[in-house]
Amino acid sequence: MMLLSLLSVFLLPLRSAQVAGAASPLLTFEDTDPLTGVTVQCDLCPPGRYLRASCSSTRKSDCAQCPPGSFTELWNYIPRCLRCSVCGHDQVVKSECTPSRDCQCQCKPGYYFKKDSDMCARHSECPSGHGVLTAGTPDHNTVCQVCSNGTFSNTSSAQHNCTEHKTCSGAGLILVLKGSSWHDSLCANSADPKDGAEYLREILPAFFLHHKLNVKRLRRIVNRLLPQDGRRHVAADLNTSELHARINSWAASATPSQIRQLLSILIKTGTNGAERLKNRLDRIEANLREHSSIGNEVGV
Repeated sequence: MMLLSLLSVFLLPLRSAQVAGAASPLLTFEDTDPLTGVTVQCDLCPPGRYLRASCSSTRKSDCAQCPPGSFTELWNYIPRCLRCSVCGHDQVVKSECTPSRDCQCQCKPGYYFKKDSDMCARHSECPSGHGVLTAGTPDHNTVCQVCSNGTFSNTSSAQHNCTEHKTCSGAGLILVLKGSSWHDSLCANSADPKDGAEYLREILPAFFLHHKLNVKRLRRIVNRLLPQDGRRHVAADLNTSELHARINSWAASATPSQIRQLLSILIKTGTNGAERLKNRLDRIEANLREHSSIGNEVGV
């Protein structure tokens, strides 16, 4: 506060001259000669320097270079330079402090300056079903867009854009489930089709991410799927990301009957999107049956 008061006193004449519309700022200030008591016009010190000794009727102002770690940005007659600033929380140095300019700070990678809170905030992640339209910068947040028809995003990310669905156009491949905004299309090998639940397994991680189940519901699901450790439920202390990891690990090796059991659990517990997930399995199995019947007709 004392430093700000000093600045207001020592820089006021210069600012007043500029406001008054002068063609160029006044580069002098009035002082009293310590020997004669006469008012004298002293030169201001330029940016990067400070007033070490005022002028008199016989000598000019004595201006000295700001020492390391300090600066002055304006013409002045302050008795010492200002201390260089230190970047705040979640900030990094954009440009170092010099004798004539304070250091410039910006938000560190992954963060942007949020004006309403006057602090750096983490870039928003585009949720499942959305992709990055404009990546975040130190000054602006991420801009997201809904994945357009024919594209999807099965992750929550501040960097990834939407990805085009697979076309299942390779030799021997058939489309068993058309992709959506949150999962890719599912393809089957026509020569070696699998149980429909095995194809559904591929989109289970994306399902749980997209439907944002709360941690309590996720814990109940995990406790139904995984064995208990004595009297203690295995999911009791797991957070959301750990619960997702447990479900994904379980799904990777789950049998078709276990995946159908999971669907039953989701439906019975009223999980958001469970019926639609079951409908996807029904469509997969219908497409597999249709292809099988066509193959049988061709083989007759």
